[in-house]
Order: sequence, then structure tokens, then C-alpha cells
Amino acid sequence: MWTYEHSIETDAAPEAVWALWADVENWGTWNADIEHIELDGPFETGTAIVMTPAGQDPVHLRIAEAKPGELFVDEARFDGLLLRTVHRIDRGRDLRTRVVYRMEITGDGADALGPEIGPAVTADWPETMAALVTRAAG
Repeated sequence: MWTYEHSIETDAAPEAVWALWADVENWGTWNADIEHIELDGPFETGTAIVMTPAGQDPVHLRIAEAKPGELFVDEARFDGLLLRTVHRIDRGRDLRTRVVYRMEITGDGADALGPEIGPAVTADWPETMAALVTRAAG
């Protein structure tokens, strides 16, 4: 298994962060890496997302778990691997909000392929999360 986690704190309300996450078709307004995105139904467990990163082929995701106001998990499967990304909101101290993204890569060859694939997928997380919380606070 390969894992990576990044977090950021903000004064933005947890509800504002959740609202941006739930508005999938507008993720590109705060995630510069998204060229195109489609949500096939409501933002809830089981719904499919097709996300096309800039200059790349579409990535097919499924919302594996969604707890409004708390977290959602998306999953992508390919070549025997499962890429699972947890997006979580923690209510911190002093009315601060902590936003956490965690990627877990499991499956056949995850120990070897995870260190190759994972850093490429998560490289923009600090910038993307900063843009997310800036928009949520604004």
C-alpha cells in the first residue's frame, strides 16, 4: 500500500468547503488541473464522476462514501490498482477548519507502482487545497 496525506487549516466554515466539494461541475474554478468534469447524478455514495485532467485522458471515479458536511471518498480503479482519495473536514480549535486529503493506493503491485503513480496524482494538492479554502473563505 502507498499513502499520502496533506492538510490545510482555514477560517472558512466547514459548510462552505462542503458546498464547493458538492458542486462537482465547478471544481475547475478552484482546481486548475481540471479540464472537464461531469457528475452522473447527485453528490452521494455510488455516483460516478468523469474527470479529465488537463492534457490527459478522462479518469472514471466513483463516490465510495459521502457524509454531508464531513467527508467524501472517491475511488478510481485501473490495472489492478485501487486509488482511494479521502476528502475530510475536521473542526479544529479556535473555530478553525482543517481540510484533509488522503490518498491510498492498494492492489496488485501497489508497493512498486504506488511510489510512481501517487506523487504524480498528489503533486498539486497543496496548491489545489489552498485555492479551495481561499474560495470557501471568500
